[in-house]
Amino acid sequence: MKAKTIAYWTTTVLVAFPIGSGGFVQMAQFHGNPHGVVPLLGYPMYFFAILGFWKVLGAIAILVPRFPRLKEWAYAGIFFDVTGAAASCAAVGGYGAYGFHVIAPLLIAGLTVASWAWRPQSRTIGVLFPATNGRPA
Repeated sequence: MKAKTIAYWTTTVLVAFPIGSGGFVQMAQFHGNPHGVVPLLGYPMYFFAILGFWKVLGAIAILVPRFPRLKEWAYAGIFFDVTGAAASCAAVGGYGAYGFHVIAPLLIAGLTVASWAWRPQSRTIGVLFPATNGRPA
């Protein structure tokens, strides 16, 4: 049980830190000049400010206790955000050095799924796999 708890908190922090800090930076740079991947992807700058706002809230949601339904939505939003980022970068050829802008978001997506799967019972809505034949699966 202790190993599962350590794995949960490790993966959760490895998701929450880059998502939350990246979201904060996106909001802070909203009024600055577009740079980096923003012009390459062709998205308007305000789109990144909106994403940044939701990233910060999502990172907070997966860290704080209680609110299991909110956590489900936060995990889903983070997963959609990072897989969408990988797909967007791949679509425009903005791979970065060695495909960094595609591989890094996919690694965070994997950590997000791991964090979601390892979360404690107190942070879930219900049983992931229902019982069969009177025994838990």
